[in-house]
Order: sequence, then C-alpha cells, then structure tokens
Amino acid sequence: MTDPDRLAEETERLLRTARALDDPSLPSRCPGWTRGHVLTHVARNADALATCIRSAVDGTGETMYLSDEARDADIDAGADRPLDVLVEDVHASAERFAAALTRLTAEHDRVPVERTPGGPSFPAGAVPEMRLREVVFHHVDLDAGFAFDDLDSDVLSELLADQVGRQRRRDDAPALRIRTDEGDTLDVGAGGPLVTGSRGGILLWLARQDASGVHSDDLPVLPTGV
Repeated sequence: MTDPDRLAEETERLLRTARALDDPSLPSRCPGWTRGHVLTHVARNADALATCIRSAVDGTGETMYLSDEARDADIDAGADRPLDVLVEDVHASAERFAAALTRLTAEHDRVPVERTPGGPSFPAGAVPEMRLREVVFHHVDLDAGFAFDDLDSDVLSELLADQVGRQRRRDDAPALRIRTDEGDTLDVGAGGPLVTGSRGGILLWLARQDASGVHSDDLPVLPTGV
C-alpha cells in the first residue's frame, strides 16, 4: 500500500507547482484540457476516492462517480475558476482524502467498489495507489516544468513497473524490450523492438505516448487509454 507520507509529499509538490502558475487557462498535456481542468480533476478525484473509502468501510454501496457524464460535467464546471480558488480546492480535497485514508485498513483491501453504477469494480485496497498515480501523472500534465524524472527513484520505479504491467495486460499492446538508462530491463511480450531512455522518459512514453525521451530504431505505436 502506498505510504501516506509519500502521497502527502507528492501532493505538496503538485500544490507548489500550481501556486506558481501564471495562467490556469493555458493548455495542459491532456488533449482538450486546460491547466484548470487538470487541477479541478485532481480535486474531484480526491473526493471521488474518499467516497470509495466510505463505501468500503461503511458499506454504503456508493460508486466512485455517479456517471462518466457527471464526472466530466464537474470538471468542466470548475475549470475556469481563478487560480487561488483552484489551488484551495486541490488542497482542501486532498485534506479530506487524507482524513478518509486513515479509515482504510487491511480488512477492507478486497472490498469491491464500482467506478460507476453497474460498471467495472476495483478493490478498495487499490485506492492509495490510484491516488498517487493521479497526483503524479497530472502534476506532469500541468506542463509547468515538473517531469517524471524529478520523482524520487522509488516512486518512479513503482509507477514505471505499474505502467509496464498495464501494457502486459493489454491484448493489443505491441511486444517490446525496454532498457532504462538506470539499468532496468522490462519486457512486454516476447521479442519486439528495443526502446531505451531514462525511467522518466520511458514512463512518459508509455503513459502519454510522448516519445521525446526515448530512443528506438523501430518505435512501436502504443494503444491509448492505458
């Protein structure tokens, strides 16, 4: 399970970047989203995952989101707010999530929680890792100077291993051989082209299809939505 202190550190790093933004209406790395959309999503994700914890601990049967449409509408509704309001929303929602997280114990790890009513479910024990991923990935998505290679090595290694695992579980993922500058060997399938780069560069390519930090003589096309 993700260390709450580690999550708190990454949340504070994101908040420092957010406070220093000049204009939240500028485009982010997420297609169609401004930085304001990203910050609003980070805040609403914290509340959604806190709801998941309440569902698992109290047995309320609540889902992470009421619907995909409601999720998207909440993000759009908050995206154009002033920077100080956006930052406070991220901070306050992170505090609420941190308080909820103290209630999640090992006995709740396997309690299923649905993403939307009748939709796919995930175990409540995955919530801390889900939140860490959201905080770190969307920090990068702000496109404000923070990169995966700025992470502590243990956090970066954990996220890279998770992303490679997601590729391995995809039937449409191409075979490839990954060699990081730090010495990691991570393969997807059997054979395939060799892709090299720093851990952060590899993660950026796997997660966001940004190949600016990788090298290959035959770079494969990755499936989206991983």
